Amino acid sequence: MISNFEFTSDEEFLGFIATYLQSDDKLVSDLANLSSLIFHYLDDVSWCGFYLLDNDELYLGPFQGKAACTKIKIGKGVCGSAYKRGETLIVDDVNTFPGHIACDSASKSEIVIPLEGFGVLDIDSTSYSRFREKEKSLLESVMNLLSKKINS
Repeated sequence: MISNFEFTSDEEFLGFIATYLQSDDKLVSDLANLSSLIFHYLDDVSWCGFYLLDNDELYLGPFQGKAACTKIKIGKGVCGSAYKRGETLIVDDVNTFPGHIACDSASKSEIVIPLEGFGVLDIDSTSYSRFREKEKSLLESVMNLLSKKINS
């Protein structure tokens, strides 16, 4: 069961996620709680959620934040580009990203972590240059833990 937690380090946060994902909860429940946990753990985040793969599109999954775009073509926007490239994308200023899809005009920076055959974790901030290597490493670790559950 999840309640309000205060994590003192990324290692403690990842340990909690690893333990949590060992439950027999349905995937949609895991994604909903993961988006909430990440949203509340990271500072200066305005949106956090999942876009899930369906043929050649990513469709909106569980998230925290304002209402969002419901479909993104693979290769389009930051989410579709990260998925197509198979690599994490950090965008310091979304207004400079060719083809950026502006679901929320207040968003200034974004990080997207893809998971092949599944979709992406997308996180936005209203601050420029919010995301760095520290967040990239942490969020890729979260997605690796999620991948282990999906593939088990």
